[in-house]
Amino acid sequence: MFDWRRRKGVNVLLVAEGAAGIQTLRAILQTRHRIVGVVTSADGAARGATVRGVAEGLGCATWPSEIVREANFGTAIRNAAVDVLLNVHSLRVIHPAVLQAPAIGSFNLHPGPLPEYAGLNAPSWAIYNGEPRHAVTVHWMAPQIDAGPVAFREELETGEDDTGLTLSAKCVRAGVPLLLRLLDVAGEDPAAIPLLPQDRSRRRYYGSEVPENGRLRWSQPAARILRLVRACDYSPLPSPWGYPRTTLEGQPCAVVKALRTGRACAAPAGTVGEVSDSAAFVAAADEWVAISRISVAGRAMRAADVLKTGARLEDEC
Repeated sequence: MFDWRRRKGVNVLLVAEGAAGIQTLRAILQTRHRIVGVVTSADGAARGATVRGVAEGLGCATWPSEIVREANFGTAIRNAAVDVLLNVHSLRVIHPAVLQAPAIGSFNLHPGPLPEYAGLNAPSWAIYNGEPRHAVTVHWMAPQIDAGPVAFREELETGEDDTGLTLSAKCVRAGVPLLLRLLDVAGEDPAAIPLLPQDRSRRRYYGSEVPENGRLRWSQPAARILRLVRACDYSPLPSPWGYPRTTLEGQPCAVVKALRTGRACAAPAGTVGEVSDSAAFVAAADEWVAISRISVAGRAMRAADVLKTGARLEDEC
């Protein structure tokens, strides 16, 4: 049994991916807590820093991400005297025997409020749904995804110019301190870690689906069109939803970046109006939308280099 009176720091197994995983790893190494090991994917063709590369560079032991699916990895966790397992942006489904192996518990950093935004791509869904506020949640892990009791939660504001990337970054900036808070409480008195049950009646789970099937409908109000564009916008990183699609003279293309103008228009939906160096104005149901970047054949470029006054963007069939 874990004796919290023996020490103030805890032994951590970090299961992590991406920039959030790197930030968490570096943050923990600046504390009194100890990284026992890091579970992450192989670098493969990844560009830039990776969790594995950073962990190995800092002298941390690493395991392949697939190992969390194996029940016998729980034995290795107990043998390594792991107190806390932290899951940070890893999408691997962890075996129940692994979740139960740490002496104190297993916890997940979720980039959304629970139970309202369980599942995938919570920041993007919040933007698309027009939420004025969002949250990041640290919760106890259970066999069902994002269903365990809440330990800590931090509220966030969503701005009208937030994108999928910027809101995700807000979640990471607010979430890493929550993880450090969790470890500090675990080191002082594990019984003091909150266990707030989720209200199952408010649970909504989002899977891999994309709203509107990823298609722009120019007959919709500009606000709704722009929510989809911003929700899909992770540039310069790849978007988990791709960019919202449309067609130009029968050729497929996608809108990368766009803004509301507040300028009313009466032109047919999808009509390209004024074009300047900075943007091309396209008619929505109620106002002009200013498109600055568009993707054609997988290549992002200035909208002004593609769209011409009088052309027509059509809904993708």
